[in-house]
Amino acid sequence: MLDINLIRENPELVRAGMRKRGMDPSPVDEAFRLDSRWREILQEVESLKAERNTVSREIGRMKDQAEREEKIAAMRLVNDRIKVLDEEVASLEAGLQTVMAIIPNYPYERVPDGFTEDDNVEIRRWGDLPQGKYFKPHWDLGPELGLLDFERGVKLAGSRFYVLTGAGARLQRALIHFMLDLHARQGYREMYGPFIVRGEILYGAGQLPKFKENLYKDHEEDLYLLPTSEVSITGLHMDEIFEEADLPKYYTAYSPCFRREKMSAGRDVRGIKRGHQFDKVEMYKFCLPKDSDAELEKMVADAEETCKLLGIPYRVILKCAGDTSETAHISYDLEAWAAGCQEWLEVSSISNVGEFQARRAMIRYRPESGAPPRPVHSLNGSGLGLPRTLIAILENNQQPDGSVVVPEALRPWMGSIEVIEKP
Repeated sequence: MLDINLIRENPELVRAGMRKRGMDPSPVDEAFRLDSRWREILQEVESLKAERNTVSREIGRMKDQAEREEKIAAMRLVNDRIKVLDEEVASLEAGLQTVMAIIPNYPYERVPDGFTEDDNVEIRRWGDLPQGKYFKPHWDLGPELGLLDFERGVKLAGSRFYVLTGAGARLQRALIHFMLDLHARQGYREMYGPFIVRGEILYGAGQLPKFKENLYKDHEEDLYLLPTSEVSITGLHMDEIFEEADLPKYYTAYSPCFRREKMSAGRDVRGIKRGHQFDKVEMYKFCLPKDSDAELEKMVADAEETCKLLGIPYRVILKCAGDTSETAHISYDLEAWAAGCQEWLEVSSISNVGEFQARRAMIRYRPESGAPPRPVHSLNGSGLGLPRTLIAILENNQQPDGSVVVPEALRPWMGSIEVIEKP
């Protein structure tokens, strides 16, 4: 959530940010109107309450009964007016909160213009793309090697579900362990939390109300299946105040992620590129505002190291405004090359969200100067997301005989398996 002072002092910055995203900026005008009216009414209420307090003291000192009754009657009218205004203040506050919740973060000036992934800008790439005519897509390769079972996934849970079997399941587990250990060496503290969270945690992370239709919800309680560990890590320090010396804080966490994928109906329907359940290892940072740009670049480098150690060719993409998360000032994507699909697959999206989540979740720090607490900045990124990383490994490491070479970095978790062969 943005600071209401930004709407008051520089509404055009926020309007321009929404237009840059391809969005109607009218919510900014509505927020400005509601806030102006709220301040106007609040000033009148405070003036009337001050008058009431003054007159109450006067009434206590009055000796003339008639004059006393006259003042009491006048104060009844003032009390009635205060009650009406208090109700209006509460209504305006609720309306303002609702509008502010749908206004996105403003993109940084260096974020490219554009509204779709076609307008994103490639920054750099690493690795040679595998060459050869024998590369198969994972939806053919996986079943042939006994790694993927699509039919039983559908049987268990319906479309866009699948079962990893044998070495496929072990390879997935190896990737999770490898990434958690790598991020721990990079300075992130490993966390393991609930895979179910309360609605207010999702609100604090910016998932509600925007993505309500894509979340899996408990039908009896205000609980949701986790869409990403970004949500639960944001909630770790909800309503807390850090000392400045305690920052930055780095976290990493594995979780299964559950999303209904309503917004992507019809996209990537073959294979395991887009499912309702997938695994992900998350990187997350809380830091001082002055450090967040540098922390973003470091997080991108940490995700790149993951790809390099796995031997996955990748490219770094600076996302355009319309394709950037509404919570973020700026986002980079890491896209891995998949030789069987013959396409680039997003395996990580890394964002600086500034104080947007921290303001919603009331996560602040106390400056050493003694100034009042201020919102921290937070950053998040996948390090990496599965199953697309699994796709890239299977498809890029194919051999002419149909086998797949296991990346050396994963072998400590694969037992004696160096090559996955047909059963």
